[in-house]
Amino acid sequence: MTANLPETQIVRTPFRADHVGSFLRPAALKEARAKFHEGTISRDELTKIEDGEIRRLVEAQKENGLQGVTDGEFRRSWWHLDFLAGLDGIEFYKTPNGTRKFSGAEVRPAGVKVTGKIGYSGDHPFIAHFKKLKEIAGDETVVKFTIPSPNLVFGRAALATDVYEKKEDVYRDVIPAYHALIRDLYDAGCRYLQIDDTAWTSFFTETERNRIREEGSDPDRLILQFADAINGTIADRPEDLLVTMHICRGNYRSTFFTSGGYEDAGKIIFGGLDVDGLFLEFDDDRSGGFEPLRHVNRPDLTVVLGLVTSKRPELEDEEAIKARIREASEYLPLGQLALSPQCGFASTEEGNNLTEEEQWAKIRHVVKIAEDVWGGNN
Repeated sequence: MTANLPETQIVRTPFRADHVGSFLRPAALKEARAKFHEGTISRDELTKIEDGEIRRLVEAQKENGLQGVTDGEFRRSWWHLDFLAGLDGIEFYKTPNGTRKFSGAEVRPAGVKVTGKIGYSGDHPFIAHFKKLKEIAGDETVVKFTIPSPNLVFGRAALATDVYEKKEDVYRDVIPAYHALIRDLYDAGCRYLQIDDTAWTSFFTETERNRIREEGSDPDRLILQFADAINGTIADRPEDLLVTMHICRGNYRSTFFTSGGYEDAGKIIFGGLDVDGLFLEFDDDRSGGFEPLRHVNRPDLTVVLGLVTSKRPELEDEEAIKARIREASEYLPLGQLALSPQCGFASTEEGNNLTEEEQWAKIRHVVKIAEDVWGGNN
């Protein structure tokens, strides 16, 4: 919800009807990006097309009932790699396979690797991306900006440098780099920041925990490092900066890479993070039940239930969704709950397997259910 202060855009909690951030890329944008990579249009020409499509997207989000808007991640190919490669000491490289194996899909062979001392020199392209989004949206619209978690440097980046003796050592530079970048986003006008983090799934099953051990880390110690990374990057943030975190089990062409409930990591996720809200997948049985919500130990933490899937076009039964919200409220008061799709519609530029109209039908579905459950002012 927002206070009526358009100049500062003070936001205290996620909206009752919210969303994760990415949207299907329009055909015109896909065509322009292909031409840019072919060398037939310039970067400036691509940027103009991106600006126009983002302008249309912002209006579409408002028309379909959303109160906080994003740029749909339209300037990105990947939800995470584009951002990480913008940090000092991290570069794109072509991998033999994708960084994670997805169920039923071949991922483009791309990744990032640490090639030097990690840092933030103040010229990250995402700062300009945010400024343009804010300009397009206007001061009276709440702008939500999404970035990947600092834990993705540990969880998804290859280590190809002798600067760091072991992978955990990257945190000594990643945390201050993120902290400085988030401060610059704030100074540019950001008041609603979402940190996307698929790496937490490393603690959801014993299979994943064993994978951590095989890679030379202790999962019981590493989960504390994950929490320290999140808390360190947002430490001492201004009071009017809302920070949420989204946890995902993979979202590529409507597929996933892992399963498992929140129980094994619940005490840390729900009781040890200094975020204001958590966007969580609950759209199918791969995510487990609501019991881990009992670990929430703060009245000012909002859990956004991802009960509507972005992976399939069929609309969920309204009464079934409302029943699941009631079930969740047995563990956490209704006032601390909200509703969203379980993930974005296009974590990568390929997008999920549904049409743009089916995407907007999903958004309207979330808005309608939230209005019924919590009232008209989301």
